[in-house]
Amino acid sequence: MGKMLANNKTTSKDTNSSNSRNSAIQNIQQRNPVRSQVDQTDSSIAQIFGANVFSRQTMRGLLPKNVYKAVVNCLDNGVRLDPALADVVANAMKDWAISHGASHFTHWFQPMTGLTAEKHDSFLGFSADEGAILEFSGKNLIQGEPDASSFPSGGIRSTFEARGYTGWDPTSPAFIMESINGKTLCIPTVFCSYSGHALDKKSPLLRSIDAINKQALRVLKVLGSNDAKRVSCTVGPEQEYFLIDESFYLLRPDLITAGRALFGAKPPKGQEMEDHYWGSIKERVLSFMMDAELELYKLGVPVKTRHNEVAPAQFEVAPIFENSNIATDHNMLLMEVFKKTAQKHGLRCLFHEKPFSGVNGSGKHNNWSLADSNGNNLLDPGHTPHENLQFLVFLTAVIRAVNKHGGLLRGSIAFAGNDHRLGANEAPPAIMSVYLGDKLTQVVEALITGKAGEAKLSRTIQLGVSTLPDLPSDDSDRNRTSPFAFTGNKFEFRAVGASQSIAFPNTVLNTMVAESLDYLATKIEEASKSNKDLNAVVQNVLKETLTENKRILFNGDNYSRVWHEEAERRGLPNHRNTVESLPTFITKESIELFKKYSILDEEELTSRYKIMLESYCKTINIEALLTMSMGTTMILPTALKYQGQLASTITQTKSALGNIDLTAEEKILKEVAERVGQLRGALEQLDALSKEADEGDSDLLSHAKFYQQKVIPAMNNVRTVADELETMVDDALWPLPKFREMLYIY
Repeated sequence: MGKMLANNKTTSKDTNSSNSRNSAIQNIQQRNPVRSQVDQTDSSIAQIFGANVFSRQTMRGLLPKNVYKAVVNCLDNGVRLDPALADVVANAMKDWAISHGASHFTHWFQPMTGLTAEKHDSFLGFSADEGAILEFSGKNLIQGEPDASSFPSGGIRSTFEARGYTGWDPTSPAFIMESINGKTLCIPTVFCSYSGHALDKKSPLLRSIDAINKQALRVLKVLGSNDAKRVSCTVGPEQEYFLIDESFYLLRPDLITAGRALFGAKPPKGQEMEDHYWGSIKERVLSFMMDAELELYKLGVPVKTRHNEVAPAQFEVAPIFENSNIATDHNMLLMEVFKKTAQKHGLRCLFHEKPFSGVNGSGKHNNWSLADSNGNNLLDPGHTPHENLQFLVFLTAVIRAVNKHGGLLRGSIAFAGNDHRLGANEAPPAIMSVYLGDKLTQVVEALITGKAGEAKLSRTIQLGVSTLPDLPSDDSDRNRTSPFAFTGNKFEFRAVGASQSIAFPNTVLNTMVAESLDYLATKIEEASKSNKDLNAVVQNVLKETLTENKRILFNGDNYSRVWHEEAERRGLPNHRNTVESLPTFITKESIELFKKYSILDEEELTSRYKIMLESYCKTINIEALLTMSMGTTMILPTALKYQGQLASTITQTKSALGNIDLTAEEKILKEVAERVGQLRGALEQLDALSKEADEGDSDLLSHAKFYQQKVIPAMNNVRTVADELETMVDDALWPLPKFREMLYIY
């Protein structure tokens, strides 16, 4: 203990920035893995799972049979829940929450910030006869009235119009969030303005789920399948993230404020040895993972897989598939739990798409499929996809949707953070294409040419060792360069950003697929009036549709220059950045699409376009101000100090030794002095452009273009010189933890 106090005392007196880095490393060396409060030898995952969720099992035991039946009918069949039953549900929910130690409740919603929001109210009430009582009514459950004035609205309402409403979403279960000193009942809700316009990400998602359900049921009906009562979108979002020690994090203002390192030279060893991917998980990291998973299990989040990712200090967690609405809520919870648990372990969890340049960034692979109420995956080809007419119709609908609305799909994942990642050799390019694999490509080509035949591929992999069994083979390999790849019985939309809510990308995906299902159902219905051979009708419709949309299919390397040239010849859009992508949302075609299926009216869609542009501008502005601040107050003074030390050393050496050759030393001084001058000039240029941006065009798109075309290059110029100085300046002087430290020291 005395030694630790002595170390702390020494650290407090140090003014040398390297000592702060050294102290951080010493702190890390003293850390031990944190033991979880849950002993899994006493409580299995099955016993823990959903303990803090107002689940079906819980409701079955607490609600009257008629009320429980009504709730289940709402969940399974989309039937509106009678408000008269809300008091019964609310009372049971309150009793359950209080029995678990909850003192407050909150309507938990997802505003257009991309985060979650909550306002806590206690169960406390007062009665003239009884004094203090605990109460929670159906009215409290169904509707709340938060102040909406400070949430992004994109012009839907004025700042002085503060009233907004949260509305209970019974399809997503309530849950209890635990903190050190208490627990809170969280009720998933939508969020709307006084006029009824959606101010959140959940409302449009729920509407898109209804739209795809309606159109998918139409398709099933025209194909002669009337058993299903509902079709749901299922999603399994794989989540990538970085972990670094908190001691390093707190010495990096850029990580704290911007979520990414605005400065930092490439480490001598990055990911080129490919030794981190799926490697042995370090004990401290594994301790964090296990602890976070236990918290998620209690919240009913079905996390399944954990492993090291490609970049050093990068990891991934993946869940079991769920209905897209619940999957969205659970992914938001996962990010909150990971951040909170990381701090408990002396770590910080980074979800930014590119926290460290020079190594891979992070995405959120959105695995998407369709399932009916009988448990059938509508995108499962079976063993004979060429004979599976139902599968081929749904496959064709997705292909057509991506071809027809690829620009919208690209725009749904466009924001400043993702611009650092998309298009590099670590993430899909900005060009939307669909990968089917060899077998399905043969099936599609046979439909187009009319030369039907069975696609024959090997079903096993022979390993050539007598003691090893043959391995069953999938119908296709995985194409990790494809932005939208078919992977067995689902599509993997790989371009979603790691920090992003999956709500809007799935809203867009659901809407465009609903439109294609509508199109195919209508074509089949019309053709069936004159031709009673359903099989022939469907094959003709599929042939025509696939022929018109086959340009979107590509099984090769999406990173290659050849594909980019080929995509241009095919007429596929290539929106390289956020500023190029977002105008897609306000075209006449897009407005009509979202309006037709009652997902977003023109005002709601335009508001999202404005919010996304505003967010882009604000993000770049914050990063520019932070770059100037760190460059001016941390990096430039350090470089000047080192320059002064070099000059002093040269002067003192000449004074002591006379006319001695100091060419090497003078060359180092000259190189440092040149970089210092370049850094000063780059900072001045960035400052001037930032001020110009502040006074710039009021048109949002023009403003965003200025940031993208002028401010970002100026920021990059500052960084380039600063990173060169990092490799030249005395390591003992450098103020910021380096990549070689943050990525490797735990």
